[in-house]
Amino acid sequence: MRNGQNKLRAEDRSVHDWYRFVLSFPPHLVRDYLGRFNICSSDTVLDPFCGTGTTLVECKKLGIRSVGIESNPMAHFASAVKTDWSVDPGKLSYYADTVASVTRRKFKEQGYDESPGVPLFPVPVKTSCSPLRSLLPDQSKLLLKNSISPLPLHKTLTLLDVIDRHGNTEERRYGRIALANALVHRFSNLKFGPEVGVGKIKQDVLALEGWVEGMRAIARDLDLHRVRADVPAHVQNADSRDAGRFLEPNSIDAVITSPPYPNEKDYSRTTRLESVVLGLVRNRMELRGLKQNLVRSNTRGVYKSDTDDRAIMGHVEIQRIAGAIEKRRIELGKTSGFERLYPRVTQLYFGGMFRHLASLRSALKPGAKLAYVVGDQASYLRVMIRTGQLLADLAESLGYKVLGIDLFRTRLSTVSGAELREEVVLLEWPGI
Repeated sequence: MRNGQNKLRAEDRSVHDWYRFVLSFPPHLVRDYLGRFNICSSDTVLDPFCGTGTTLVECKKLGIRSVGIESNPMAHFASAVKTDWSVDPGKLSYYADTVASVTRRKFKEQGYDESPGVPLFPVPVKTSCSPLRSLLPDQSKLLLKNSISPLPLHKTLTLLDVIDRHGNTEERRYGRIALANALVHRFSNLKFGPEVGVGKIKQDVLALEGWVEGMRAIARDLDLHRVRADVPAHVQNADSRDAGRFLEPNSIDAVITSPPYPNEKDYSRTTRLESVVLGLVRNRMELRGLKQNLVRSNTRGVYKSDTDDRAIMGHVEIQRIAGAIEKRRIELGKTSGFERLYPRVTQLYFGGMFRHLASLRSALKPGAKLAYVVGDQASYLRVMIRTGQLLADLAESLGYKVLGIDLFRTRLSTVSGAELREEVVLLEWPGI
């Protein structure tokens, strides 16, 4: 976890640590519901908001087929790599050693010595160092200012170039995911709390040390889990609101997922640095395309052409909440463009989830069980949104049977200090 919440249990620290999404739900929760749903190796589990692959990894460990849908290209890439256990660990270690050796030599030629035992901020090998590499202007504009300092960025881009010039396709994918993880946690200046921000500025980093440690961890995990390498786990880079278009009819036995919550967190910012550095998002047009494929959960992702809100115009409680937010906005004199969108993004969020649940029905087997991890929110001018109950209401209107709502945990709102519930909405598809 980037913000320190939900620290992993010892048995969970392995494949999940290759690269992990902010606020991902814990692996043990997946295992709990796989057990409660009596899922076995002949079943198929879907995570339609799979993020960096927590559900898929846990299923693969247990020999259960899984399918994921993820619209964020960085998270999709992470899920795809983390569920590919086919590479020989010995060959991957050799690849990592080769990349490290070549990169170390390049650094030395450029005036930066990262030989083992050399301290950080060494005296340059040459009195005049090579010009620093940087991102293209269109790419730099996408980043939060001071996300990463010039020298760590230069080292990252140099290392990435070497990663992409050696080994086979699978080895390079592992190299890139290890780099993405090190980039965020060790090279960048980012800090993660309720939102992404800039913390302590790092003028220099030991780039090779961070990357090599990640590659060694991956090789160890592959060696441990290779017995499950043949268990299918497929990840689709797609919009979960159109899930039925990408899934085989009548193919899913269970769904375990954690969709976004309705709040002001821009989920695209969470992976912005690594997405840009790895070339998965190259300009504002591609960023806009990414956001348009997401369920609308924050005002930075709302567009004039959005129509998801039409699907829930008849839902009395959602309309009441939207009205309460607008009334409070007027009372408080809030007039910014983002604040004016608070009521609409609430409607768009639940409309998007309605679309998702409607589309999903054709892929579910009769009797399929579903678990949605969601949380209460008070981000919009402290108007309470009981996400779990509203999601259950929408599901029931679409023909799902509501089995219950489990309390997962509570947390304090960073806005109001109020205690908010995170819950697991349990559904069943009767097959009508």
